[in-house]
Amino acid sequence: MKTSPILYVIITTLLLITITIVSAMDLPFNWVFYITVVGQVSIVLMVYKVLTDNYSTNKTFAYFYEDRPITSIVFEAENENTRS
Repeated sequence: MKTSPILYVIITTLLLITITIVSAMDLPFNWVFYITVVGQVSIVLMVYKVLTDNYSTNKTFAYFYEDRPITSIVFEAENENTRS
C-alpha cells in the first residue's frame, strides 16, 4: 500500500506543534532537544516524500484558480490628470 505524502505533512505539523507546546510548558531541556531533533529529521523525510511522489497532472496555468477565474482589473481614479 502506497502512503500519501499528506500523511507525512500532517505528522510533521503535529510534531512541530508539540515542540511548541512542550517548550512553552517548561519541560526539561533534553525532552525539548530530542523532540526538536526528531522534528528536523521528519522535515527532511517529509520534503523527500513530497518531492519524490509520483504525481502527475495535465492541468496548466490556464486553470490557475478553478473557483475564481482570473480577470483583468482596471483601476480608474477620479480626477486623474493624464500625461501627454
